[in-house]
Amino acid sequence: MPMVQLFTGLNISASGLRAMRLKQNLIASNIANAETTRTAEGGPYRRQTAVLRADPIEVNPRLVMADPSMVGWTTSQRHMPIPSDLFQVRKDKIGTGVTVDRIAQDESPPRLAYDPSHPDANSEGYVAYPNINVVQEMVDLIATTRAYEANTTAMASAKSILAKSLEI
Repeated sequence: MPMVQLFTGLNISASGLRAMRLKQNLIASNIANAETTRTAEGGPYRRQTAVLRADPIEVNPRLVMADPSMVGWTTSQRHMPIPSDLFQVRKDKIGTGVTVDRIAQDESPPRLAYDPSHPDANSEGYVAYPNINVVQEMVDLIATTRAYEANTTAMASAKSILAKSLEI
């Protein structure tokens, strides 16, 4: 078995842990700013979300030149190279984890509340509050925490398999 194949599961779980940690940080930021009516950009705070995408496998020509037996596939993040004989499926349909494509701002309109004494109230007495539902953020936080735990469990399983394979 090629050494590369041993660490694929760990790399996939590690990418999931990084993505879920970022999502947890964004959710915490959203909750902390749920009442922020004024930002440096102007207007109320905008809810932020992470847009994730599969970390695709792509050709790395340097590996092909260095070792002709390796087709030279590697992830877009330049993780460990993967020999072509490991996969019998179409290479454009597989990936080796997840990566954060971008951090997007929710463009839904702000929540308006009547409070003419507030310093950020408009001429009609309404204050524009962030478009954040704290209950929904907590639900998202629970789901993200469960995904983080699942990646941790998968990583522990892969680690245990690697340890057992060294005993053989």
